[in-house]
Amino acid sequence: MKFSPLGRTGLSVSRVCLGTMTWGQQNSESEAHEQMNYGVSRGINFFDTAELYAVPTSAATQGKTEEYIGTWFKKSGQRDKIILATKVAGPGLPWIRKGSPITGQSVHEAIEGSLKRLQTDYVDLYQLHWPNRPFPHFGLNHAGEIDFTAHKTAEIEDNLLDILQALGDIVKQGKVRYIGLSDDTAWGIMKYLSLSDRHHLPRMHSIQNEYSLLNRSDDPYVAEVCVREEVSYLPWSPLACGLLSGKYAGGKIPPGSRWDHEKRMRDNFDSFRNVPQTHQAVADYMAVAKKHGLDVCQMALKAVDLQTFVTSTIIGATNMTQLKSNIDAFDITLSPDVMKDIDTVYKSCPIPY
Repeated sequence: MKFSPLGRTGLSVSRVCLGTMTWGQQNSESEAHEQMNYGVSRGINFFDTAELYAVPTSAATQGKTEEYIGTWFKKSGQRDKIILATKVAGPGLPWIRKGSPITGQSVHEAIEGSLKRLQTDYVDLYQLHWPNRPFPHFGLNHAGEIDFTAHKTAEIEDNLLDILQALGDIVKQGKVRYIGLSDDTAWGIMKYLSLSDRHHLPRMHSIQNEYSLLNRSDDPYVAEVCVREEVSYLPWSPLACGLLSGKYAGGKIPPGSRWDHEKRMRDNFDSFRNVPQTHQAVADYMAVAKKHGLDVCQMALKAVDLQTFVTSTIIGATNMTQLKSNIDAFDITLSPDVMKDIDTVYKSCPIPY
């Protein structure tokens, strides 16, 4: 296992981060413990979770993932070996603080709940799960989707400062060591860094955004900010919610898949990723993998790992076979010919959804 610096924290995190969002919905507690044990045996020292998990989200399973990690800490006694990241939820989920936006007060409330569920006194990396303002993620990364003039910048900045001051408080209290972002933008990173400098508050050391062969919209703009400002980039969903495996080809939904769980929870469910150009791009990437004798999922994961601005890639799995294969992907080599063929597909369909 290789390691990289986490922002300016002085911490070194494994190039593979163990994502946990299916635990409590698609995975049982014992399966979660098995995944953590195996991850540690392979050299992973970085776990990522969130107060809203498990996913697909629901009031019944909210917090379950953190609880499973907490029982593993108690059972294994390995809390000190893990760099633990969790997140405070943004607005929109009625069962979490009535769907209210992130504020300084909600930061204080959320960290207490997470610490209790995680059975720990501190979190290594505490992240803002998504912004209160409209943001270009989750299918809103196409031109014209967001009117940025609709919200006053001064009001947004006041809210960011309120949040940052609360984060500073919980850092001083020892409940959190370092802070980071999720699903934010180049402007968001720079604004937080500016406020930190101006008010002598903790700086953002990381950002985790969606990034995969199907969604590379953070490169080059967010990527440059991360490199120049030493903010670690942590890609989530490097397999595009499983799309790159080909299991959803043609819009089919296999039993037991994440989309199947979503559909059973919401009759009107349809992913914004489920569009013809996505399925065409997946088919083209699968053809590249077949041409070069590669597993398409491993090819996709390694392609993300090879990006120079990436610090640690967040992987997830619903069974041990997937987990082992995903971790193994980081040890493979992609030849220049493979990368050239990947680039050809990318240029033909750079933003399929």
